[in-house]
Amino acid sequence: MLKASARFETENASRYLQQLCKHFAHKVPVDYDATRARAELPPGPARMAADATGLDIEVTAAEAESLTRAKFIIEDHLKRFAHREAPADLVWS
Repeated sequence: MLKASARFETENASRYLQQLCKHFAHKVPVDYDATRARAELPPGPARMAADATGLDIEVTAAEAESLTRAKFIIEDHLKRFAHREAPADLVWS
């Protein structure tokens, strides 16, 4: 299983976590509250955790192509929802 993680520094982490989850819940199973989330994305599950200074994101997948797709899905949606903050590309490790 491959894994990648990133952090988005923001004071609005809980808001973005919930916004992402509400959006994803229209198509995939999601379990979340104000500080923790899991979304069953098609390429692989995403876990998120919000705190006062940022949003931690972790995606896993069985193969590299799926991991790349899961990272893109999260990053693309986060950039749209956080557009007022003009987020830079996430740095995945």
